[in-house]
Amino acid sequence: MEKCIVNPVREKRDPELPPIGIFAVNPTDAASFPALAKTYGLQQHSLFHSKLYSSDRFFLAGPAVGSPMAAMCLEKCIALGAQDVIVYGWCGAVCNVLSAGDVFLPTSGFSEEGTSGHYPGAGNFVPDARLINKVDEVLLQAGYSAKHGPVWTTDAVYRETRAKVQHFRDQGVCGVDMEYTALNAVAAFRGISLAAVMLVSDELYHEKWRPQFNWKTFRRKTKQLLADLCGKADLGGFQGL
Repeated sequence: MEKCIVNPVREKRDPELPPIGIFAVNPTDAASFPALAKTYGLQQHSLFHSKLYSSDRFFLAGPAVGSPMAAMCLEKCIALGAQDVIVYGWCGAVCNVLSAGDVFLPTSGFSEEGTSGHYPGAGNFVPDARLINKVDEVLLQAGYSAKHGPVWTTDAVYRETRAKVQHFRDQGVCGVDMEYTALNAVAAFRGISLAAVMLVSDELYHEKWRPQFNWKTFRRKTKQLLADLCGKADLGGFQGL
């Protein structure tokens, strides 16, 4: 394999991250970072145009919307010590298996983004089995009943046509996001474990699009779900993988 010219490295002023972390891709969720950092004693560090907080127990990184930026930030976190990464984000529902407000765990992915193809070996984008089982267990303990299925990752949110929704639905896809397959490809290439938790923010399978990401009930749920993931990480709930 040909070596790359630019590689992610840990610089002298960079922190050494603990193995387990939450990678929250959505800017809305990033608004909760300062309060979460205060609650769990996390120290702030630089991460390109994103944010990075860490303690000796877990790290919290993001936001990073879209596959290229998300992959870049994950690469840096891996260089700093990340080994078990739980991605938290939102997704649209492309079939009636999912409804807005549901918690969804991708079990594989269909890539329609341009980043994963640069990583040798990218295939079905399956999450780490041990990590996703642990995440499922932790979510159940916290009162969430997660649904599972394939996800479609796209670079172009404004090009999600009816034909594309039908095409991916016919292949068994449940949701659509902008980062999962790229992050999965990075994780597989770098040899770390990754699984994703998504909150369904909108429904694309009706005659008319039904978004709920601006609803107060949705905003409260995404804030609470991120806080619950951080709380479990702080208590070592994802350890023993």
